[in-house]
Formats: sequence, structure tokens, C-alpha cells
Amino acid sequence: MKTTESLLRIVIADAQDVVRHGLQSVIEKQAGWKVCGVATPGPEAVTLARELKPDIVILDVTTPELSGLEPVIQIRRHLPGVEILLFSEHQADSLIRKAFEIGVKSVILKTEPLQCLIAAIESLARHKPYFTPKVSEVLFSKIVNRDERNGHNHAERGGRLTRREQEIVQLLAEGKTNKEAAGTLGISVRTVETHRAGVLRKLKLDSTAALVRYAIRNKMIEP
Repeated sequence: MKTTESLLRIVIADAQDVVRHGLQSVIEKQAGWKVCGVATPGPEAVTLARELKPDIVILDVTTPELSGLEPVIQIRRHLPGVEILLFSEHQADSLIRKAFEIGVKSVILKTEPLQCLIAAIESLARHKPYFTPKVSEVLFSKIVNRDERNGHNHAERGGRLTRREQEIVQLLAEGKTNKEAAGTLGISVRTVETHRAGVLRKLKLDSTAALVRYAIRNKMIEP
């Protein structure tokens, strides 16, 4: 999390004025966080994000259709380092899955507890993904169903990892950095990096987010 001298700058883009003001009030009660701009979703949000270059954009999805993700695509195209938190009243499975495919690291449904939003912002400030139980269920049900159709056994896949690899997967999936995982295990950062790369190859995964999904699916961490 950023210090007071280096504020975590957040843009809020929501269709409802009352929601924008409510979120701003909640966010600015957190030490070191500042709402640097508010907008409606769509082109206004994209323009404001490009102008202000915030750390995080909280973006309302106004429709359950995949076209509602166009602002995400545009913001990430122009500002690849900016994290986007989707804040949606729509629990459309295809929308949630597509959001993560295009680089969103957290989706918070408006029916979920406010603490989920705060926890998501804390994770995104460290460029780490955050999954609520509801979103996890959507993301992982497709993977589980696919694996079951292909005859894959999750326990067997988990068993392919050595004890050390399982420890590293668990720590990284909990949001630890390579350095923090190394300190916990008493090994070098280079060793953690080597194990992480080996695990991704072994499990045919392509990102830390996929590693988190694997860890939750195999009950190595709680979602």
C-alpha cells in the first residue's frame, strides 16, 4: 500500500451519482488513498483515466453484455500499468470470465460486502488479484467442468508438485511476493523464481492469476 507521501490514486466511474459519492467517501477514509477523479462509465471514464493516469480505476459495468467491457479494453490499451476493478450489479458468468481474460484482476459485485471492495483495492495496490467467493465460483466452475470432461483428477494434478513447490504455490497464491515467500521458506529469491517458473510449466499455466485459481481449486488456499 502507498504511503501518505505517495497516495494511491483512484478514479471512480459509475453510472449512479449516489454510488460515486458513496464510494469516494469510503475510499478517502482509508489512509493513503485518494479519489483523483469521478466519471460515468464509457468514453468519459476512458478520457479521464488517460488524463489523470491513476493507479486504479473502479469501473461500473452498466450492461451484462460483453460490449460493456469495451472501456476496460481501451484503458488497458493506453494505460497497461493501471489496475481496473470492475464494480458490477450483473453476475453474468461470461462477462466475469472475459474480464479476467483481458487483464482485470478483480470483479466485485454490488451485492457483496463493502469489505470485499476495500480488500480488492488493497490487493490491486500491490498488483495482486483478488477473488470473492461468488466470483471464484464463476471462474473455477468452468475449469472444474472442463477437467471433469477430460478425465483430469485435481488431487493427481496437485500430487505432481513437490512439497517445496506446493509451499511456494500456496505462498504466492496468498499474495506473497517472491521476496516474502523466500523469507518465509528461508531460501533465495532466485530459488523461488526458479520453482515458480517450473510450476507454471509443469501445470501448463501462464500467469500468477492462473496459479491462484489452481491453488483454490485444489484447496491449497481459501478463496
